[in-house]
Amino acid sequence: MGSNFASQTAGKPIRCKAAVCRKAGEPLIIEEIEVAPPSSWEVRIKILCTSLCQSDLSFWKLSTGPASAFPRILGHEAAGVVESVGENVEEVKTGDIVVPVFKRNCGECRDCKSQKGNGCSKFSVEYPCGMPRDGSSRFKDKNGENLHHTLRVSSFSEYTVVDVTHVVKMSPDLPIDKASLLSCGVSTGLGAAWKVAEVKEGSTVAIFGLGAVGLAVAEGARLRGASKIIGVDLNPEKFEIGKKFGVTDFINPTTCGEKSTSQVIKEMTDDGADYCFECIGLTSLMQDAFTSSRKDTGKTILLGIEMHGTPLSISPLELVAAGKTITGSMFGGVKAKVDIPIFANQYLNNELNLDGFITHEVSFEDINKAFDLLETRKSLRCIIWMDK
Repeated sequence: MGSNFASQTAGKPIRCKAAVCRKAGEPLIIEEIEVAPPSSWEVRIKILCTSLCQSDLSFWKLSTGPASAFPRILGHEAAGVVESVGENVEEVKTGDIVVPVFKRNCGECRDCKSQKGNGCSKFSVEYPCGMPRDGSSRFKDKNGENLHHTLRVSSFSEYTVVDVTHVVKMSPDLPIDKASLLSCGVSTGLGAAWKVAEVKEGSTVAIFGLGAVGLAVAEGARLRGASKIIGVDLNPEKFEIGKKFGVTDFINPTTCGEKSTSQVIKEMTDDGADYCFECIGLTSLMQDAFTSSRKDTGKTILLGIEMHGTPLSISPLELVAAGKTITGSMFGGVKAKVDIPIFANQYLNNELNLDGFITHEVSFEDINKAFDLLETRKSLRCIIWMDK
């Protein structure tokens, strides 16, 4: 993006196209909207491509609760170029390639400076459907009605406004579609293996659910030197796909006969996997993952978000006497501004497999096809190109 373009639009509202969700579960509608200029600490981004995550499906279907607000603009995996910045923004400038991320990383607060976790306590109040500092919207439809944000990104729009704490500057050498992958799902899986579990060389890993996040866990475990990576999924086609990311063994729970999945895993791993990852968001699988982990040293990491409110029940005796641990992880423990550039470099150095995650590509006008592909489990990641 040249400086001439920036001088024509900086500080002014931009009219552009967006895929608006007006009612839970209904097809998105391509509409003309108005995107406000960035306020202080904000960045306006021209989205070049975006991708569809399972969380987008969940928010698309969500009809009740504080995070259910319509009309809204979905989308939180994307890559783009900075169109303009508001006051006090110094880390990025017009023309920089960036990815927006849902998980804040200010780099200044106590949590961001800590070596543990990836929390950020920059703001004391969370606004699920607006800008993070005040909950307001930067989008209006053609009638002047506010459109709600989603996960502080809203990438299903040709332009979006994101707080600088949710923006990561990327190397211009990284292909845009690969950058988009790193803004959520793939980084979540990689981070879970690298930062949360800290998978050790020669260890055994069991992954429940071989979607994009689960396969990213496998890729991370492969890079960490795991000797056995077991994929658990109902779709037998996932084994061949999983092999590209380091999966060495596959279990289809429907073909285990009278044995439970955990029994099969224990037989394959000398009485339990060193690390178990649940990547779907089902309480029953969380229980299976914990049961499948090794006594005394086994770690279970929960990555899937349980959306039905079903509690997880684990006997304290299993925790105390068996000495196993279970932990949840949001965004795989990734500190976005620090870790995502590292993943990008691993790809550029031919260490990390990102290409295999992209199974489909569509134009922005055909965005509803991406929903169909993901709902029918035909895609891992569908890249949605804004200008194609």
